Amino acid sequence: MPTKFQVFRGQGLSMEDFDKMKKTKGGLMSFNNFLSTSRNRDISFKHFALPATNNPSSVGILFVMSIDTAICMKSSTPFAEVSKVGYYEGQEEEILFSTHTIFRIDRIERIPDEHTNRLWQVNLTFAGNQDDDFNKLTAHLRKEVSGETGWARLGVILIKLGEPAKAEHLYQILIETATSDKARGGYNHMLGWVYNRLGEYSKAIKFYERAL
Repeated sequence: MPTKFQVFRGQGLSMEDFDKMKKTKGGLMSFNNFLSTSRNRDISFKHFALPATNNPSSVGILFVMSIDTAICMKSSTPFAEVSKVGYYEGQEEEILFSTHTIFRIDRIERIPDEHTNRLWQVNLTFAGNQDDDFNKLTAHLRKEVSGETGWARLGVILIKLGEPAKAEHLYQILIETATSDKARGGYNHMLGWVYNRLGEYSKAIKFYERAL
């Protein structure tokens, strides 16, 4: 395998998620699950990106990912060629990346198609944890959550990463399982912060009051 190569991934995205992606052009993104990609553009496009447009509420995305194996090694991001066990038996040339692989969004452009205007190509470059912006973000989050521990720290990180709904669910569980009034008060305060971020101000006030 060459030291630098491209892989492709076709998939559907909701309109909402795609709008969020367009706003973060030039920034970083990661895939939370194991990332299945292909060195065969046609399979990624025809079998995954294009069919996604059949759903009127989704956008068909062809990710074009530029990979540098040297950066993969430095950032300890494992990947493996799994062509022999893939559905297309070698035609797909499948490359599987580990969870939370980090990319920079370089370019987003529409793919011309006479049947739909919901086909897009998104060019990504593998960034890894050696990327300056990634390290700045990590340092910022570490500073923001320095006063928190354990699950509470995860909740703060979720809020900072724009996932308040997930943080809400987490803090609700923590409140139910808290073993002291002090801990419960802290979680109520954080849940109030979550509702404030969600724009649910009456709920935010209620939980802030419970924290007192």
